[in-house]
Amino acid sequence: MRGEVRLGEWLTGVGTGWSPVCDPRQPGGDEWGVLKLSAVTSGRFIESEAKALPRAFTPRLALEVRPGDVLMARANGVRELVGVACTVGTVRPRLLLPDLVFRLTADPAVLHPEFLGIALASHAVRRQIDDVMRGSSGQYKVSQADVRDLRIPRLDVDEQERVVAAHAAFERRIGVLERALDKLKVARSGLAEAAIDGPDVVLGEVLAERPRNGYSPQEVSEWSGLQALGLGCLTDEGFVPKQLKNVPDTVMGRRYVLRDGDLLMSRANTRELVGLAGRYQDVGSPCIYPDLMMRLRPDAKRCLPSYLELVLRAPAMRRMVKAAARGTSESMVKISSEVVEGLTVPLPDRERQREIVRTVASLDRRIAARAEVIAKLRTVQQGVVEDLLAGRVRQAAA
Repeated sequence: MRGEVRLGEWLTGVGTGWSPVCDPRQPGGDEWGVLKLSAVTSGRFIESEAKALPRAFTPRLALEVRPGDVLMARANGVRELVGVACTVGTVRPRLLLPDLVFRLTADPAVLHPEFLGIALASHAVRRQIDDVMRGSSGQYKVSQADVRDLRIPRLDVDEQERVVAAHAAFERRIGVLERALDKLKVARSGLAEAAIDGPDVVLGEVLAERPRNGYSPQEVSEWSGLQALGLGCLTDEGFVPKQLKNVPDTVMGRRYVLRDGDLLMSRANTRELVGLAGRYQDVGSPCIYPDLMMRLRPDAKRCLPSYLELVLRAPAMRRMVKAAARGTSESMVKISSEVVEGLTVPLPDRERQREIVRTVASLDRRIAARAEVIAKLRTVQQGVVEDLLAGRVRQAAA
């Protein structure tokens, strides 16, 4: 009979890993490595997201990641990324589980590991995680007990395999599109880096005002007329309007309302994500930005915001910013406004800036169109899986 089961009843273990201070590079083929949190928080396992374990450390063999492991982020500075899970398929040897990630080991007699990963991504489980999550000040977490108490659909193994098969059919189709999209993104990155040129200037000299940190009032449940961006609005692709929160409409809050085209940069995050930059786009209602971001307003007579965004997103600049970030933990490092003002950026004349922006924008439009197709397929995939988990029949035409 279909119902729910407490997840702990179908697990043989929930464990955490180890996060020694690692070398800031990927491990070589014969080296041990430790996964980064970003290996999990996309919702898919990315084995390349790892750091090299220094040879001075003895690897903890019991923490080696294996095929079939289900990994879950147990802590993050972004609330929406806590509890994100993925199932490990193929994985290179000598990769270790990090401290901020749980390893959930399924009892194979009753629970298919790929089904577990799919079930943990369902809306019902997400609501449960949001209910039990604790933390503030940019660091949220769930406990092992919280994970064991999660409720998932009680399906027999044959039913679980049908859910896995439907999900996999979509993954194959989406995978083809994503590989093509990745090629476009690589081309875009190379084009942008090659196009950016000009005499070097200190960034602070072309800003109309000093970088300004944001404001993070307490979230409210009711619409007040004012919203705040979440830190996740800044991505590798620039500004993405998501994670918006209702906040009190106060005089203090109104001091941080953004203008269309304002440049934003994350000033605190994991080392991989700190310094992400993007241009704010009007979302249809007044928005403020949080304390973990800073706002940059270039002098329009010297520097186009759209050009500066390209510069700040360029791989060379990202490496410079990440190297300058400081913190006691890789899960939360910070950059100061002084560091940002001191960055050296290439600055051609405004006409050349416009040419560079137009060139890159043409490729951005192709990328956006392909990403929209993938997003629609993901929505259909999620709907099909949710129906199967709930026992509703739906034709999965992938």
